[in-house]
Amino acid sequence: MKIHGGCHCGAVRFEAEVGNAPVPALDCNCSVCRMTGFLHVMVPHEQFELLTGRDALTSYRFGTGAAAHLFCRHCGVKSFYQPRSHPDDWSINANCLDVPVVLAIEPFDGANWKQAKANLDVQE
Repeated sequence: MKIHGGCHCGAVRFEAEVGNAPVPALDCNCSVCRMTGFLHVMVPHEQFELLTGRDALTSYRFGTGAAAHLFCRHCGVKSFYQPRSHPDDWSINANCLDVPVVLAIEPFDGANWKQAKANLDVQE
């Protein structure tokens, strides 16, 4: 299934290919995701295309600096980013999709990142 989305002002636009509904999503409780309401839909790099807005993106890094939190410099919305937990995927914010999709939401204990990542690795 093809999904489309982007930031609030429309400068950043993307499309991606995901499986059929319900689409797996992670609800992370780390400080950034909790404060911004980010709901993660993981998409392999090769199944994601940034359509517009490359020049509108600004990066924010903290902690280890491994994750590249990309947000629109015009409206401040983070519609997708490069997560530390999934280095081969983009994480799309389900709340930034043009048309909502049915999600299968699982919690991700990002507040206790090392253990949460270890649990993910066991599942894969």
